[in-house]
Parts: sequence; structure tokens; C-alpha cells
Amino acid sequence: MKKAVKDFLLVKNTQLNHDNFRLDLRSEEPLPEILPGQFVNVEIKKSTEIFLRRPFSVLDIDYKTNTISLLVKILGRGSKVLTTYKAGDKVSMIYPLGKSFTEPEKDDKVLLIGGGSGVAPMLFLAKICGLKPEQVHVLLGARSKADHVDVSEYLPFGQYYFTTEDGSLGEKGFVTHHPVFKEKLGEFDKVYTCGPDAMMKSIAGKAKDSNVFCEVSLENMMACGFGVCLCCVEKTKGKGNVCICTEGPVFNIKELKWQV
Repeated sequence: MKKAVKDFLLVKNTQLNHDNFRLDLRSEEPLPEILPGQFVNVEIKKSTEIFLRRPFSVLDIDYKTNTISLLVKILGRGSKVLTTYKAGDKVSMIYPLGKSFTEPEKDDKVLLIGGGSGVAPMLFLAKICGLKPEQVHVLLGARSKADHVDVSEYLPFGQYYFTTEDGSLGEKGFVTHHPVFKEKLGEFDKVYTCGPDAMMKSIAGKAKDSNVFCEVSLENMMACGFGVCLCCVEKTKGKGNVCICTEGPVFNIKELKWQV
């Protein structure tokens, strides 16, 4: 898929909670097809100290208005500066980057699991996967109720479950403690997940034990998006060391040299 480097107009910057923001960015040109799991690399022009672009998963696409929506969670200097941008600002992005999740079959029952900024591709996948809401089960984890983002606009596309480490919303504990995962994993045809490595490795191990198809979207410093800077190398079984930005970020767990 051809990549482009373009300036987008920031249409709206919405603070979702204390450290999560939604940025809606409009292109002057028609957008190519962008799929769940793919990402964009954003230049942080408002900081003279930040030279490398920052990767963000796509939260949503509106082809009618040529708008890309990103979920930006404050994790460091780059993301923090980006959340201070105002409507009308120009934002340079490289897009679309990386490989997407495998499209589910029409009769599949799927479980989408997101944590942290990994919530974004899960919500996008739930919305456009083409399955009936009863086939799509979305499990989202966060530290507390205050850390969860509002998913109201995505509720029509699936069944939703929540966990919090402090028990303030949904099941107390991690996503792997929730009954829909802990007790019903074997009922699903496919599992898709994005979030912290420890979370995904735990999910991958249990998916393997249950013989359930599982894909993970790896989070890493993908500064260039072209496999040149070598900031995002991952060990795989078949291809050795590969760049996540070009060979991923989505991988079938069978490809990875994880202890699963």
C-alpha cells in the first residue's frame, strides 16, 4: 500500500479523561483505505527537543469528510505536546503504515481485548469488522474507572466488558481475570488484542493453550515507519529479527518468539 506524507488540519481536540485525548484530523485529499491495526506516524513540530515521529493507532475513519481520528494517551513528552495542539493547527503524518488485523470470517465469534492506548484499534475493529453485535465481544482494561475512555459511540457494534485494577468499574483485576476470558475463551474463533506486552503475552499463552487463533498488535517506538531506524525490532520464529513497523505491528502469536 502506497504511503503518503501529508499535513492534516486538526479539526477537534477532545479531552476524554485526565490523560487521554481524541484528535480528529482532516485531509484535503481523499483518504486511502485504512484498516484496524494500521497506524500513522506524527511529527511533533511544536517541540524543538523532539526529533522522532510518534506512532499512533487509528481510532476511526470518516471517508466522507476525509478525517482520521487518533486516541492519544499521554505517555511521554511527544504525546503530551501533541495533546496541547489546537483546532486549526497543521499536523504532519505519514500514513497508512503497518499491517492490519486479519479480517474475521462472517460466522466467527471474536473477542477483542484492549488495554491502555491499545483500546483504539479494538474499537475501530469492532466498528468495521462487519459482524453482528452479538458476534463481537470487547474486553477493555484500565487502572480505574477514571482511566477508561467513553465508548458510547461504539456500543452498537458489540458486547462490552470492563476491568479495573481497583474494582471501580466492571471486574476487579486484569483483563485475564474477567470471566469472558478466563472461563469462555474456548468459545471464540478468534482473539485480537493490543496493549501492554505483559497483558498480550498472558493472553497469547492462554489462547495457545485453548487452540484459539490469536493476533497481537505490538506497541513500540516506531519512529520512521519504513524499517530504517531499527527502533522497533522484534524476534520472530520464521524471519529472525524484523521491524515491527513493516512486518507488523500485527502478528499471529505463532510467528513470535514469545514463551507461549
